[in-house]
Amino acid sequence: MAVALIAGEGALPEEIAMRLARVGEHPVVYAMREDCEAFSDYAADIVPVFKTELAASLADMASRGVRKVMFAGLVPKTLMYRPEMLDKMARKLVDDLENRDDHTLLGSIVAIFERAGFSVVGYTDILSDLIAQPGFVAGRCPTDDETADVRYGIEIARTVAPLSFGQSIVVNRRSVVAVEAMEGTDATILRAGALCRKGVLVKMIKQGQDPRFDIPVVGPNTLNLMNKAGLTCLAVRAGWTLVISPDEFAAVAREYNLSVTGIDY
Repeated sequence: MAVALIAGEGALPEEIAMRLARVGEHPVVYAMREDCEAFSDYAADIVPVFKTELAASLADMASRGVRKVMFAGLVPKTLMYRPEMLDKMARKLVDDLENRDDHTLLGSIVAIFERAGFSVVGYTDILSDLIAQPGFVAGRCPTDDETADVRYGIEIARTVAPLSFGQSIVVNRRSVVAVEAMEGTDATILRAGALCRKGVLVKMIKQGQDPRFDIPVVGPNTLNLMNKAGLTCLAVRAGWTLVISPDEFAAVAREYNLSVTGIDY
């Protein structure tokens, strides 16, 4: 069965395409990003998608015999505020939603694909070696102060995550510096650095979050931005977070003397 990969920004879609190709399932990549060439060695075909054209994409997938669909990578949520970037189907989807948080919006898009007869599948099975484990992940162990800030960040995450925002929280000396909203983790890190050049980043997951299309991801760029912002420790949800390019990730953590740890809560 043909596989479609709807690819946003970031390294995750490239990793998925590469691993699918390794097992002979070269995906049709619908690239919602500028760098389409990153998939040239792995894709059966690459379809540039310059705006959210749900109806055209569904029709194209059907014509190619696609049966399975994967969603991966960052697609800016701000697209929903630009009607000119949405086709009629996408505009109706957004207009009909009572709540437009990330999980509801993504879930509604997935439901459209499922109603059209496609099976929306996850990718954690083919990336199982990249899932962060409890305890030490990379770099060094956290200090006592960092551990206290991580614990505080977890308590904040438990409070705000049910409201469908705050997947990433920056804490310094048991005070919240920045909370992720629509801008994404990278922008949250840089905003925190502009406010207070010290602290920890706690990256969590909402209870009931669908791992098929909405799983936290960190990679070398996360650590580069943390170093730029003056953050010294990263805590991720063990068993639920993907660490992209783990060898490079570990090397960057050592280079900047950062602590990366996997936590359960």
